Amino acid sequence: MALSPMDFATRFDPKEAEERIYRLWEEGGWFRADPASPREPFTLVIPPPNVTGSLHMGHALNNTLQDILARRKRMEGYETLYLPGTDHAGIATQVVVERELAREKKTRWDLGREKFLERVWRWKEQYGNTILYQLRRLGCSCDWSRTRFTMDAGYTRAVRHVFVSLFKKGYIYRGLAIVNWCPRDLTALSDLEVVHKEEPGKLWHVRYPVEGEPGRFLVVATTRPETMLGDMAVAVHPDDARYKNLAGRRVLLPLAERPIPVIADAFVDPSFGSGAVKVTPAHDPNDFECARRHGIKALTVMDPKGVMNEAAGAYRGLDRFACRTRVVADLEARGLLEKVEDYAVPLGTCYRCGTVLEPYLSEQWFVSMKDLAAPALRAVRSGDVRFHPERWSKLYYDWMENIRDWCISRQIWWGHRIPVWYCGSGHATAAVEDPDRCAACGDRALRQDEDVLDTWFSSALWPFATLGWPEETPDLEKFYPTQVLVTARDIINLWVARMIMAGLEFRGEKPFSDVVIHASIMDDVGQRQSKSKGTGIDPLGLIDEYGADALRFALAWLCTGAQDIKFGSKLSVQRVEMSRNFVTKLWNAARYAASRIGDAPASPPEKDALEEDLWILSRLSATAAGVSDALDRYEFGEAAQLLYRFVWNDFCDWYIELSKRRAEEPAVRRTLAYVLDASLRLLHPFVPFVTEEIWQRLGALRGEARSALIGAPWPEVPASLRRPDIEERLELVFEAVRLVRDVRGRNGISPKIPVAAVLSTRDERTAGLLRAGASILRAQANVEALEIGAHQAKPRLSATAAAGDFTVYVPLEGKIDVAAERERARRELERGRSQAAELERQLANEEFRRRKPELAEEVEAKLEALQAKVRELEAHLRDLESA
Repeated sequence: MALSPMDFATRFDPKEAEERIYRLWEEGGWFRADPASPREPFTLVIPPPNVTGSLHMGHALNNTLQDILARRKRMEGYETLYLPGTDHAGIATQVVVERELAREKKTRWDLGREKFLERVWRWKEQYGNTILYQLRRLGCSCDWSRTRFTMDAGYTRAVRHVFVSLFKKGYIYRGLAIVNWCPRDLTALSDLEVVHKEEPGKLWHVRYPVEGEPGRFLVVATTRPETMLGDMAVAVHPDDARYKNLAGRRVLLPLAERPIPVIADAFVDPSFGSGAVKVTPAHDPNDFECARRHGIKALTVMDPKGVMNEAAGAYRGLDRFACRTRVVADLEARGLLEKVEDYAVPLGTCYRCGTVLEPYLSEQWFVSMKDLAAPALRAVRSGDVRFHPERWSKLYYDWMENIRDWCISRQIWWGHRIPVWYCGSGHATAAVEDPDRCAACGDRALRQDEDVLDTWFSSALWPFATLGWPEETPDLEKFYPTQVLVTARDIINLWVARMIMAGLEFRGEKPFSDVVIHASIMDDVGQRQSKSKGTGIDPLGLIDEYGADALRFALAWLCTGAQDIKFGSKLSVQRVEMSRNFVTKLWNAARYAASRIGDAPASPPEKDALEEDLWILSRLSATAAGVSDALDRYEFGEAAQLLYRFVWNDFCDWYIELSKRRAEEPAVRRTLAYVLDASLRLLHPFVPFVTEEIWQRLGALRGEARSALIGAPWPEVPASLRRPDIEERLELVFEAVRLVRDVRGRNGISPKIPVAAVLSTRDERTAGLLRAGASILRAQANVEALEIGAHQAKPRLSATAAAGDFTVYVPLEGKIDVAAERERARRELERGRSQAAELERQLANEEFRRRKPELAEEVEAKLEALQAKVRELEAHLRDLESA
């Protein structure tokens, strides 16, 4: 029985459908993974977003790609676990809550540690899961019953277990070292949390008086004159002939007039500045190591807030940068400033607040990394863990081969407090459970270390701590190791490398097999999106306007292996609109098919199939194989573009149009049913809402009680359906149809007016292929008289359009007023060339390009479209002039 299109809604309404469909999936238990299932597992864990976060374009891209993989594997029959969760984000979350307190004119110190942490937990419960609800809007099929948080009780136990284990093995130690210190957040940072940049600065050349030789100076160059108050030596290179007679002597520290030694050390670069450098052990990592080699003590001249302390003498109480200004002025006043040069100063800034960091001598906890890194390096080199694209493994190697010890302690309150307790005698006890006495002396008066662990210490355990480790749980046994990690390049070393190390150390097995590094989302001019600059695109706004499917498909389409994706205000709308149009095209195709297929089985026709039926089945087989292969290689853009071309061009534009003249034939009905069924399955991971809605409606219309599409099998379209011979033949015919239509368009001939056509081929074989499809050409291009042959002569008064293998001639006599059209085309061509020249002059202005890059990009797009129009008019005019 044929179904009326009226039984199918005229349009797909994402706002009405998405929440209802998502509820159908959740209530149906489709996201839940069963550790008792005999099916092969497929696990991927979400890179846990910060509890402070809300959905941005990077999240939308990352989670779209993960969900594509999860949905496809679920359809392939794997027991699929897509595990969600959030990270406590130590510094970021503490900053947010401290801002709230500041509005109340309070600080965390006013509350005290316990009350402050209660406040943070309340904030987390109220706001900390916002992004997880937003991921539902995107359609992510996460197993929400297993949502984890990096400070859950079970997760905290895992973190403590790891710390104690590494401590007892000697990998974790406490020591005095120069760390990256944030004077604003009052905490140490690891090397990977430092944002490096260069800013214009100065290089000051300071005269250090040589002791005992009035009027003689040793000139020292520095970019940080405020730290010279903590100088404990001046160093020169042992091979530098300029200073051989000074090594071993002393100079007077300017402004303080304290004598300090001149030492010889190979760490000095003789070409930097004057070749003599100040040694400030408490405020520079290289100086600290140099001082240790020479037995020189360190003097700290700043407090943790970057304010000069008592050791700075007359400069006590000044901010470090105010102190710099005062020191330079005093040096100049005393005649101790030889010269000042402009200099590009390398700066380290805090990755959270942007504050310029201070190299600062501090006692911190460290992890010794070299022994942990060695097996993780081998895992990637051997191919046990693979990066996609492979080029990102170089970034991994570069860091791992030169790895330094990791500073894991942070001087904040929110986070995993270091599980070490001290007694009155100074003994340290590391324990998973809070101890009641000192392990060394039995003292019961214990105090816990004040510091907390670096957030990345806990997130390094994510692939196995989320599954119940250190307990041997059914989830851990079934779902570890995971299979795929999808993430961004900027946390390869912060997170990916550390997970590999932790997995090998504590589970004896890699945490995942494949690491998929996706592109970064940039604005229209190729810069990182920024809400503060107004270039950040809100994915939820796009979902509200265009639907989640449109956003998902646009993001997948853009993942073509390029390093970055431009997705700014204008480009985003264009690409999401294109994807919305694709969703609409799919809906309309399904609506038409629903009116024709009736009760026809979704299987290839067994008889009476015509060439176009066999062609679309062949194209379906090729597309299904191509999509599966692309997804196996994590080429999401390639897969999306294959699907787009098949559904839009092959199925909708060609097959559906061809099928309409024989819509009631059983072969057509079965073909429509089969192709639509397979297309919905292939598309489901990319556009889950519209495909599920179509699937449910088709089932209802056909009276079928079938399961949700999310649980339907991935399509296995037989390779036996491939017919390259038919594909070649019909592609030629379709190209001929396109060329005749182009001629009609150029010359203003209505599609309803029949035309004659002559097809001149380069050989007889091509002519034979076109003759075999002549009936399609006649019907689709409205051709009444058709001649096909090799090397045909061009008819009088005819327009021309050419392809690689043949040329199409369409006689114009009697179809248009040639003279009038020739004059109109000339005027339009002249106007188009003039407009193009004006745009070219505008783009040639480099100042315009520099000051208005977004507008320049718009002008480029206009010029490209105008040039295409000019080329079309030139071809049209050639047709008319030859006529």
